[in-house]
Amino acid sequence: MQRLNLPECPLKIKNKNGKFMVFDVIRKKFVVLTPEEWVRQHFIHFLVREKRYPQALVAVEKQLIENSQFRRFDLLAYNRKGEPLLIAEFKAPGVNITQKTFDQVVRYNMSLKVRYIVVSNGLQHFACEIFYEKNSFTFLKEIPEFI
Repeated sequence: MQRLNLPECPLKIKNKNGKFMVFDVIRKKFVVLTPEEWVRQHFIHFLVREKRYPQALVAVEKQLIENSQFRRFDLLAYNRKGEPLLIAEFKAPGVNITQKTFDQVVRYNMSLKVRYIVVSNGLQHFACEIFYEKNSFTFLKEIPEFI
């Protein structure tokens, strides 16, 4: 797999029936190792180890209903009160991050109202802080630490 713009991390990888699988520490199971999953797993380790997000407050690939449609977010982190804090959308390293990518994660956030939105393809990372009372946002220079 491609080297990412994220710290190296100790991933458990195995070959099962000709498919590479990676252990997801959040879901507590092996999942198929796709390029997008490679990014997600590195980002999970980055959030937990470097940015101090508690593993117990991180959810991966959960379903939500938005405008009567089922959506599945890539990662959602909660604050200590159990309220959504950060939503992240991941793409494979070869996929460019576009306005469409941001539109996708913003749609997911319409009902969640998180403080932070993150988009990453493992090589480029974008983070925004949302200010709902001002109906505005600002891009951040780095991924926010857990608060």
